Amino acid sequence: MQTHNVTSPFGRRTMTLAMIARQAAARQIPATARANKWKVFQHIREARDLIGATDRALAILNALLSFHPETELSGSDELIVWPSNEQLMARANGMPATTLRRHLAVLVECGLIIRRDSPNGKRFARKSDEGKIEQAYGFDLSPIVARAAEFEDMADTVREERKALRVAREKVTLLRRDIVKMIETAIEEKVPGNWGRVTLAYQEIISRLPRLASLEILAEVTDELHQLWSNIREALESFANSQIPDVNESHSGAHIQNSNPDSIPESENGSRKRTEAAPAEEAGNVRMLPVREMPLSLVLDACPAMREFAEASLSGGTIRQWRDFLAAAELVRPMLGVSPSAWRAACHTMGEQQAAITLAAIYQRSGQIANPGGYLRNLTERAGEGKFSTWPMIMALLRARMDAGGTSGAVRSLELRPSAPGGTDGPPRLR
Repeated sequence: MQTHNVTSPFGRRTMTLAMIARQAAARQIPATARANKWKVFQHIREARDLIGATDRALAILNALLSFHPETELSGSDELIVWPSNEQLMARANGMPATTLRRHLAVLVECGLIIRRDSPNGKRFARKSDEGKIEQAYGFDLSPIVARAAEFEDMADTVREERKALRVAREKVTLLRRDIVKMIETAIEEKVPGNWGRVTLAYQEIISRLPRLASLEILAEVTDELHQLWSNIREALESFANSQIPDVNESHSGAHIQNSNPDSIPESENGSRKRTEAAPAEEAGNVRMLPVREMPLSLVLDACPAMREFAEASLSGGTIRQWRDFLAAAELVRPMLGVSPSAWRAACHTMGEQQAAITLAAIYQRSGQIANPGGYLRNLTERAGEGKFSTWPMIMALLRARMDAGGTSGAVRSLELRPSAPGGTDGPPRLR
């Protein structure tokens, strides 16, 4: 039975209010409180960063717990152990005496143990004639019981943070892998876009990621990478939808026949605006325009400058399909001085294919247009109102070439018929 509760440390060690508060909490432990010392020690080890304990301090705590004979600590038991420094150093794997004293102080500061120093600083226990401990001086393990629930909550918090950190790292890894591979695919497949700038944006985001990033930094980088991932994914899906359906239809087992030969299947040009084939009451000035898709060969005959530019600039040298035509348009745009915002607006309103045709026509007449960017914006606004189609523009260029005798290919099959019987009412018009 304790005859006096020692509160002050021996020698030059100072007393603090935190030590008094911990000793008061230890005295208020219910007699029914119980805790498995090794289970609590496991929680302390997991939450050591939050507690402030070091690895060496935990090794000493493990040795101190081994000096108590019971596995389960109770609030009604005597929880003071009094090993000598030599015994502690032996059970702490031969830890030096100076290191031992320094980390014992860490355990006291963290509130894991309480010093119960004797008058001369020695550690011992005084027993009665019946062998019961009357007074013990050493290290009090009662905080292990008093703070068992707190240590368990701290360990749960650490486990949740580690899980969140692991999940965040996995997200960053997956996003990085997807972005790199999608950029490589876009370059190999010649998807229209400034992929060099996209690569620089990706590298700028990754450069802010330290080797050991915190959860906050990972969350910020994940948001930026996800936004970049979404933009790239949208661009690739949009391009794939304009290219792949033709192949899928050619390999489809079921044949779908359309009774209207002039109708435009949505899968062939889903990105083109309805205004191109608008009814007469919605767009009176384009009511007589064709509703079928314009052949690529017809566009190239009307815009030979684009063909010549592709032969000099594209890696393949020629424009064989719409994908090559779109790539050439991406290269021509900055040469004409068309801003990226004007180009994005045109692609959004007309569709990428129609915007590229419009740009090719502007490039063909670049010597006659003072402000190609402003002209494209004006045509974009008219297309949004259903008052513009690329057919009249291309037909005008073809007519000019035919008058000059410079047509070929797809234009040779077109007929020139008089606008009135006998051809006397005016010049022939192109049908």
